[in-house]
This record gives sequence, structure tokens and C-alpha cells, in this order.
Amino acid sequence: MVAKYLVSPGGGRRAYANITSALAAVAGRGRAALVEIAPGRYEEALTVRGEVQLAAIRGLGSVVVSRPSGAVLDAFGAVGVHGLVLIGRDADVVGCHAGTLTLEHSEVRAHNGVSVHARPNTSVTLRDSVILYGRTLFSGSGGLVERCRFTDAADNAVAVIEGADVSVRDSWIGGSRIHGVRVSDARAQVTGCELTGTGKAAIMADTRAELSVSGCAINAVHAEAVMFIEQSRGSVDGTRVTDAEHGIGVASGADPVVRGCAFTECRDTGINVQTSGRGRFEDCEVLDAGNVAVFSTKGGAPEVHGCRIARGNVGIAVTDAARGRFTRVDIEDLTGTALRVLDESRAVFEQVRVERCPSGVETRGNGGTTAEVTDADFRGFDMSAVAVLGQSRVTLKGVAAERGVLGFGVGEDAQLLVHDCDVKAVSAGGAIAFGKGKLVARNLTVTGSEAFGLCGKDDAYLDVVNSEFVDCAAAGASFDDSCGGRLVDCSVQGTRGVAVQDNGRVDLVSLRTSLSVVKQVTKPVELPPTIVNNYYGPVFHAAVHGAQLAWNNNNAIQQQTNEDGTRT
Repeated sequence: MVAKYLVSPGGGRRAYANITSALAAVAGRGRAALVEIAPGRYEEALTVRGEVQLAAIRGLGSVVVSRPSGAVLDAFGAVGVHGLVLIGRDADVVGCHAGTLTLEHSEVRAHNGVSVHARPNTSVTLRDSVILYGRTLFSGSGGLVERCRFTDAADNAVAVIEGADVSVRDSWIGGSRIHGVRVSDARAQVTGCELTGTGKAAIMADTRAELSVSGCAINAVHAEAVMFIEQSRGSVDGTRVTDAEHGIGVASGADPVVRGCAFTECRDTGINVQTSGRGRFEDCEVLDAGNVAVFSTKGGAPEVHGCRIARGNVGIAVTDAARGRFTRVDIEDLTGTALRVLDESRAVFEQVRVERCPSGVETRGNGGTTAEVTDADFRGFDMSAVAVLGQSRVTLKGVAAERGVLGFGVGEDAQLLVHDCDVKAVSAGGAIAFGKGKLVARNLTVTGSEAFGLCGKDDAYLDVVNSEFVDCAAAGASFDDSCGGRLVDCSVQGTRGVAVQDNGRVDLVSLRTSLSVVKQVTKPVELPPTIVNNYYGPVFHAAVHGAQLAWNNNNAIQQQTNEDGTRT
């Protein structure tokens, strides 16, 4: 049977004048006890041992226990606190040193200290409580946080470290100067929580942490909404992020699984993977990203499956020796490029749909920069569907480009391999190679170009086989300058333009067409006249007539004379 003790300010019949004296009586009897506390302000430090419940008779706010500095409550045993306000400064306001501690419908305020400290091998439960200013620290302990409110922590609102295992459920965390929840070399589950206004990542996993985030809402944070670093693992499911610098960040060997999340109005990136970070992202959505929706950089290597990207600037960017595989991606209404691969990066894109973006694919970098695009549609592009530059190498398989300016372009020293691709309704051309670019095409079809179907310029090389160019306004194929190559088993159909504008450097093998082949006439180069300035005196090697010369004069007056020497 539980023994009951009453505490009332000033004491009275059957009442203790303060909580400390009641706890001394409890310790003397060594039984489970309930200490009921009447409304008032109690300035004392409480040390609670054994199986003890502390409860405010009138509920939360009626009992305030405080000290000007130092700890307010230290628990040893099976301790429960209900309805108390605990205020301390420069210390752990509430500490669980052994056993278990449960705080319900309570409030803890820590001015320049820790609000609640669960020490190693203890277990602390916080339920329906408010934690102000200080952090809640689980160090090598177990913990459960339910329906709590954490406000304006001076550093981390909840810290789970050194092997602790904690669940945080249905809670609100706001205004933390550093992180809302930090998990370091420990395990945590964060479910159904709302986090806002944190100074750094709202939820952070570091030092091989295991973190699970589910059904959370994160908004208006100054850095990442969720961040995995230092070989951390875990998952993020069904979480919505709004107005973060980065929706989710993965770095330094971390490898989470992210499913069914939405990242909206992120100021820089929605998904950011870097420095050997990995991660699998399934069925996510990135809307209105300020810079890049999905960013893999500096050795990052994500896998993205079933992603929708809309509005914003750049869709997917893989840069600085990063990698990535992207499957079933829908991208629309961007102001910049849909897919970008730069600077020694490698990317694979499969089942991609891009609509109403200025550019589809853009690659640039040295020979280690590669991209493979398979089963992709690009529609309504203002510039080009594919642009391959530098020394980069791109392979297209089953790619369709429709309603834009230029289908496929390769230039500088880059290489473009095209297999079973279609270009329709473009205003500038179907495919072009320029500079020293190399275009290799098999089964390419260009229909309805308002200019050329295929074009080679400068010193480019084109190897085009089994391809068809239909109803191109200017020419099925146009070869200019010193470009070379071959056109094998191709056909040019339609009633407009010419079949080929031939510069004589491209082999036309088995060309099928009813249109004409036009040999381009190379105009002789007209050299400008040579002008020689002689500052010392004339030297003539042939007859000179009508010359007027002057030298070693500061001023020269030119006059025209007749044949008899008289002035005109």
C-alpha cells in the first residue's frame, strides 16, 4: 500500500512545511509513497530515493520548486513527478542518477544548464510536459518522450548520445539554437513531431547513429531539416519539410533510406548528398527548390527512385566527382536545366520525363564526366534537349525530344552516342556536332525540323547509320566547314528543302531520298593586301608609279601635280 504525505507552505496539521522534510520522512519508512504538494513556491533542492511520486494537488503551475543555482531534483529509484514546475540555473535542473524517472504534466526551466539529464543505465519518461531553455540529455540511457513541448533551447533541445535509445513522439520542438534532436553514437526514433526555427539541422544523426524519422513536419529552419553524417544509418518516412536551407543532407559516409517525403520551398537544395554520402530516396517530391532540387556533389552517390520535381531552378545536378542513379523521375516547369552532370561525375538516368524546362540534359567536364540516359522524354524545351560539352561523354537510348529549339548537340571535344532516339517539331535542328565533337547515331529519327535534321560544323565527326530525316525545312543533313564522317543506310523524306548539303568530307553510303544533294562550293580565300611600313627609307624591287613619299620629316604636305610637274 502506498503511503501518502501532504506538503503545504508553513506546515499545518498533518502537513509538512516543505518537500524536503516530507522526503526525509519517506526515506525513514522505506515504503512506496505519494507526496501531495499544495500550491506554493518552494525554494529547495530535492533528492528523491526509492519508489516515490511527487504530485501537485492543483495541477501544473500551482507548485513551483526553484533554486537560484544548482540542481533542483535528483532521482534515485523509481521516481514520478506530476504537475510540478522545476526551475534551476547553471546545473542539471533534473537528474536521474539511478533507476527510472517519469515527468508528467510538468514544466522544467533551465537557465544556462541542462533541463533533464538521464544518466547511463537509467530510464526517463517525459509525457505531456514543457521543457524551456535547457537541453534534455539522454546519455547511455533509455527514454520515452510523448506529447511534450521543447522551447528555445540554448543548444540542442533533445540530445541522445553515447549508446542511448530514445523514442520521441508527437512532440513540438521550436527555437533551438543548435539542433532540435541530435543523435550521436546512439539510437533514436522521432515520430509525428513538429520542428521549427532551429539554428542548425532540425534533426541530426552523427557518429554512426541509428535514426528513424516518421510522419514529422519540419519548417522554417536555418540549415538542414534532417542531416545524416559520419556513417550514420536510418530512415526518414512520410516527412514534410518546408522552408529549410536543405531539405535533407547526407555526408561523410552516411547511408539512410528516405521514402515518401516532400521537400517544399527549400532555399538551396531539396536533397543534398556529398562527401561520400549515399542514401536511397524513394517516391519523394521536391517543389520550388531555390537552387537545385537533387544535388550530388564531392563524391556523393545517391540512388533516387520515383521522384517528382517541379518548379525551382535546376532539377538534378551531379558535380565534383560525384555519382548517382536516378530512375522514374518526373521534372517540370523549371527555370534552368533539368539534368546536369559536371566535372568528373557519372550519372545514370532511366525513365525520366521532362516538360517545360529550358534545357533537358547538360554535361561538361573532362573525359571522366559521363551520363547515360535511357527511356526518357523531353518536351517543351526552350533551348536544347541534350547538350554535351567539354570532353564529357553521353549515351542516349530510347530518348524522345519534342517541341523545342534543338534536339541533341555535342561540341568542343565531347562525345555523344545516340541509339533508337526520336526528335520532333524542333525549330533549329534535330542533332548537331560542332567544334571537335563526335556524334555516333544509330536509328535516329528527326521529324518536322524547321531547319536541318542533322548538322556537322567545324572539325566535328559524325557517324550516322540507319537513320531517317523527315520533312526538314532546310536540309535533311547539312555538313559545313571541315567536318567529316559518314552517313550510311539513311533516308531523307518529305517535300521541303534538300536531302544533303554536302561539303565533300562526309561519305554518303546508300542514301535514300527523292530530294537533291547539293555540293557546297568552297569560295577561294581572299587575302587582305599586305601593308609594309618602312621608317628609314624606300627600297623598291619593281617599277613604282604615282608614289608620294616622305621620311625624316615632322610634317609632310601632300600636293597633287600634273604630268608636266605643274600643280593642279
